[in-house]
Amino acid sequence: MQFNLNAFYLTEYYLQNYLQMQPQADPFIVPVCDEEIDLLYQDQYLLLINKPTALLTLSGKHPLNKDSVHFRLVKDFPTATMLHRLDFGTSGILVVALDKVVNAHIGKQFQARNVVKTYTAMLHGHLADDSGCIDFPIAKDKPNFPLQKICYETGKKALTTYEVVERLDEPFATRVIFKPVSGRTHQLRIHSSEIGHPILGCDLYATDEAFFMAKRLMLHATTIEFDHPVTGERVKGYCPCPF
Repeated sequence: MQFNLNAFYLTEYYLQNYLQMQPQADPFIVPVCDEEIDLLYQDQYLLLINKPTALLTLSGKHPLNKDSVHFRLVKDFPTATMLHRLDFGTSGILVVALDKVVNAHIGKQFQARNVVKTYTAMLHGHLADDSGCIDFPIAKDKPNFPLQKICYETGKKALTTYEVVERLDEPFATRVIFKPVSGRTHQLRIHSSEIGHPILGCDLYATDEAFFMAKRLMLHATTIEFDHPVTGERVKGYCPCPF
């Protein structure tokens, strides 16, 4: 009987890393995040912060999932409220309101799609076109929570535009800038997967090959634009991509 040493090491890596990242229904306990939250901008009304990867935006129900962006921020900013979220594995820029009036004002901008966001991502393989639009409706995949699915019957309209920044041979990947027009759960992750180019390191929608090509989800919220709730000036926040 021939022993495959490479397969053995791959299995060990999978057990030690991949399974720990998978959402566990019974229950999923997030790993400890030692990275700090970077404060990008501050005034008396709002904050712009850089969320590290592997940190929840809001605390989970399980007591061991208490650590989150909000849990950390309220220690120094007791009135801080989260206007929007980033997935656990996604890093990058978040807007934080410092009172209810500001929260409501910017919240209405999100609803009116006056808030413009871009993300940097590394996708598996080489995209054929330099730019494009991905238009697939997204619905909850209730039997397979927390997964979402493409569904033309019950799905909500979801639109993502992209531009290619560079195509790489090592790793075999394409760096893109995503601009989501809508804001569905897991939109960029499932849209990327649906066109055959999943985001590297994605534990939910990537192929095994694409997942193992990165130690983290290669998705970063890079820019955000909105109208300041008090001055009315256009705020243009930027958070450099770490990969």
